[in-house]
Amino acid sequence: MMCVDEVLRGVECVRRTGPGTEVTGVEYDSRRVKPGSLFVAMQGGSTDGNKYIVSAVKAGASAVITDSDAAFDETARLYPQIALAEVAHGRNALAGASANFFGHPEHALALSGVTGTNGKTTTAYLLDAMLNHAGRKTVLVGTIEYHVAGAVRPSPHTTPESRDLLALFREGVNAGATEAVMEVSSHALEQGRVWGLGFDTAIFTNLTRDHLDFHGTMANYFAAKRKLFDGSLLRPPRVAVLNIDDAYGAELALTAREAGSEIFSYGLGVGEFRADEVKMAASGMRFVLRSPTGEREIRTRLTGKVNVYNLLAACAAAYARGLSLDEIASGVGALDCVPGRFQTVDAGQPFTVVVDYAHTDDALRNLTALAREFVAGTSGRVITLFGCGGDRDKTKRPLMGRAAGEGSDLVFLTSDNPRSEEPEAILADAVPGLDASGTRYILEADRAQAIAMALEEARAGDIVLLAGKGHEKTQTLKNGTIPFDDAEVALSALRTLQRTGASE
Repeated sequence: MMCVDEVLRGVECVRRTGPGTEVTGVEYDSRRVKPGSLFVAMQGGSTDGNKYIVSAVKAGASAVITDSDAAFDETARLYPQIALAEVAHGRNALAGASANFFGHPEHALALSGVTGTNGKTTTAYLLDAMLNHAGRKTVLVGTIEYHVAGAVRPSPHTTPESRDLLALFREGVNAGATEAVMEVSSHALEQGRVWGLGFDTAIFTNLTRDHLDFHGTMANYFAAKRKLFDGSLLRPPRVAVLNIDDAYGAELALTAREAGSEIFSYGLGVGEFRADEVKMAASGMRFVLRSPTGEREIRTRLTGKVNVYNLLAACAAAYARGLSLDEIASGVGALDCVPGRFQTVDAGQPFTVVVDYAHTDDALRNLTALAREFVAGTSGRVITLFGCGGDRDKTKRPLMGRAAGEGSDLVFLTSDNPRSEEPEAILADAVPGLDASGTRYILEADRAQAIAMALEEARAGDIVLLAGKGHEKTQTLKNGTIPFDDAEVALSALRTLQRTGASE
């Protein structure tokens, strides 16, 4: 328990009234409020938390922070016994109050943040693996799952709200963690979910078209990413690890340098961290890592050009965190795979099946290009299955269709979390891009059926790409969420084909 005024220390309050009550927890979701909770009511993109103050008080909230002057007046009138504060910025107040309540665990952790369109998850996984292999306890926060000093937690959000993030940090610190590695989404930066944190190392992977349903323009999207580096939202990182093969990364180098950060650049042909003598196969790859203080051979079960970039980013960040080149090379080799990132599904079939999270046109282009390398010089074909998410940027759907078509010999267009939209309408939006590619394609809205059809179509030497959902374990439909795992569905379909002899 903590006195409400201690929880509010450093939080900029417009007004404050009510008693100096004891607080048993900090919550922003009224459904999680328990007796003694401090409820932070803040205006969001999809709802206004101020609508739930009454529910929070009925559930036992002893204190309320609100970012609405009208809600403050109404709550003070209805509940004079409640400790009440009005703030100008609800999310900033949530971060400040949560940090106070959890005892500022962020100060006990060296934070590494990864942002960019593609590669965040793999880069974060790699860096976390290197740090763990070197004997450091970590907290990992990202798209697939959360790790807290070795314990695994489900991941409801790539970058959670500050209260939940700080609770994870507190768990990690209590368990001996000294490092935290986290994916930092553009939504989180735009909404201020990481407000108040200080990143030791910040990593930028790349920027391609995505999330324009939220940001509106590429300029706005980049502006959100820039906040991790320019000092406008957070203290500038000590080290900025930047992909200077990407035009946005090169621009960020100027931004980060002006903000006072040390720059660790990486790229295939330029940068302080480079990869030479790259040799790759479907089972993995190796290359020589060039660094400012020497070189080491890197061997990994990951493969593909995009993973060379991810490895360079993680290696540079690990170097920034004080790992030696030997520790870096050893840590890379210890990671078996990243779930849903070029993850193979093997039931003994004579063709390759890959599950991958590629869900943008750029990611599909990279994925199909890698697959094409593996079938080059053979009679093998690239068969790609993909879909477009519902309630998301519709303008990228034909772009994804064209990218999949241009990189494949056959495409199966299906559903990928249609949410509130009709699956057939989403498919229709992607069809013009497929038509423009000139590649044969098949429409099947039922994803499980589409996967079975794609695998039945495959023959010896082909590579089948199941793109879009990657590590996800559910499919979100208009009527709710159902269990759905591409790898499990594919494995079941492969076994069915084997029983019928169709995959011989």
